[in-house]
Amino acid sequence: MFIIVGLGNPGRQYAGTRHNIGFGVIEELADAYNINMDINKHKGICGKGIIEGNKVLLVMPQTFMNNSGECVREVLDYYKEDADSLLVIYDDICLDVGRLRLRPKGSAGGHNGIKSIIAHTGTENFKRIRVGVGDKPKNYDLADWVLGHFPKEQESDVRAGIERAVKAVPVIMNRGIEEGMNEFNSK
Repeated sequence: MFIIVGLGNPGRQYAGTRHNIGFGVIEELADAYNINMDINKHKGICGKGIIEGNKVLLVMPQTFMNNSGECVREVLDYYKEDADSLLVIYDDICLDVGRLRLRPKGSAGGHNGIKSIIAHTGTENFKRIRVGVGDKPKNYDLADWVLGHFPKEQESDVRAGIERAVKAVPVIMNRGIEEGMNEFNSK
């Protein structure tokens, strides 16, 4: 089974913010593949389903971003899976809005949600889809930036990035992360 985790913060006030783009991808995956997000356990909202022949568990941690690893650890333990089955989708301020960067593993790169997952799983070896949310303006507080909403003129780029991330998921599962990187990391 593939565990697909989209990072974000719970609560209506965070819906649509840069930090919640991982939730946005999970919601689109659930819609595209008719997966009900109706399981409320493991400190997250989850949904079981099938994506192009693969059993999946979609997960939106409800622990707030900085504690995402608590939910991921509980899910992996409960389903007796390891980090090889894990795919994490999250925001990246180093990428232009809507750009994707797929990676097979890596450091947290300053992202507190990823830091938490690494701390709770004990490994950096899990697949990732980073979705660009744009760099913060000079003299702008990072927390204010990632918890802020996209301006109207970026909505089409945000939508395109989410749609590309949804398309990348089955490629990663069926053809591998390297194939996904070749297809989706290009400009």
